[in-house]
Amino acid sequence: MKRQISFGQALATVVGSVIGAGVFFKIGTITAQTGSTSMTLFVWILAGIISIASGLTISEIAASLKINGAIKYLDYTYGRVWGFLFGWAQMIVYFPAQIGALSSIFGVQFVSLFGIKARYSNLIAILLVLFLLGINLIGTKFSSKMQSVITILKIIPIALIIIWGLFNPAKIPAPIIPLTVGTGHSFPTAISQGVLSALFAFEGWIVVTNLANEVKNPEKDLSRAIILGLSAITLIYVLINYTFMTVLPIDQLTNNNNAAFQASMKLFGQFGGKLVTVGILISVYGAVNAFMLTGMRTPYILAQDNLLPFSNKIGKANIHTGVPVVGAFIVDAIAIVMILLGNFTVLTDMLVFVMWTFNTMLSVAVIILRKREPELKRPFKVPWYPIIPIISVIGGIFIVVSTIINQFVLSIIGIGLTLLGLPIYYYMQKKNN
Repeated sequence: MKRQISFGQALATVVGSVIGAGVFFKIGTITAQTGSTSMTLFVWILAGIISIASGLTISEIAASLKINGAIKYLDYTYGRVWGFLFGWAQMIVYFPAQIGALSSIFGVQFVSLFGIKARYSNLIAILLVLFLLGINLIGTKFSSKMQSVITILKIIPIALIIIWGLFNPAKIPAPIIPLTVGTGHSFPTAISQGVLSALFAFEGWIVVTNLANEVKNPEKDLSRAIILGLSAITLIYVLINYTFMTVLPIDQLTNNNNAAFQASMKLFGQFGGKLVTVGILISVYGAVNAFMLTGMRTPYILAQDNLLPFSNKIGKANIHTGVPVVGAFIVDAIAIVMILLGNFTVLTDMLVFVMWTFNTMLSVAVIILRKREPELKRPFKVPWYPIIPIISVIGGIFIVVSTIINQFVLSIIGIGLTLLGLPIYYYMQKKNN
């Protein structure tokens, strides 16, 4: 594959992958879990700190190892089976669930905006997947440039809401100190559930490592894109959620999936509701495209090592566009099945659990490689080592353990789907030998 993706395009992929529906939809869930404005903002900040610590930590591997993506990082550190399981989980759970869940939200918002019957929302979602599949098949360079444009467009409505909200003369009190929880809420439960919900809105940044072999200067640009992207996203999330809480009282925000719409109505009048809906559509569109751009490369990477059936087909990229066509069809076909099955919440909770299990392993890998290969050339070193990696590891363990405790059945399903890859792995190993 050609090195044709610039730093700006890599940064746009990070921001475009992460900022999707979560920034608009999670405020209702998190306020229900925390019961206070101070704790709501705190869990957003804590989720951002965990994500940035993880991004800083994994950036060291991305800059040091001349290999493509997190799958290869796990291969290198723990052995091929772990890299395969991560790629397998990405291929059948993570990317299809992201594309399917976000496309479903797009369909719901689209029919609402244009007054179309609700039963057509799934059709709209599937048409979006097929349309973006066609765009990405045109070529990586084209879809990456489009991603940069969409990222700029999706920031505009968010910026308008934040600026108007901060200078709104009719603010309602939204105390950020002292740190408290609402009546009937427990402090530990509010933190654990709130952070889990907020982390969905931060999902997606690690997928940019799949583009390592296509970024022009991966040693510098990959880590910079991850760090700057996550820092900007954390600031955006904190500001927009603070804006929502200064416009609507917390009892109106709790469990309210239309909080962004109602807050915009108060800020901008009747036009505000339509503005924020268009903003959601643009934001979700960009997120789906970013996940598709990176997700199609997961089957390709696995097939390059002959780890999937029909690897000779899956492991080929179009000679003119550089696009792994079969990989794109695999991921998008599973996404369409997930759209038809439905249930946005189950899909998002499962993907967060599965991904943070492997993210934690990647953070531990930095510590392992520091001990195992001290002479390895590291163009980027995680600052304040080992404090930042320890924060990342503790945060990851907290996420995984909290999910097992609070959503045991869901975590077992996620583990089960991941382990389904083991028979395929050992079959292919036997066949290759």
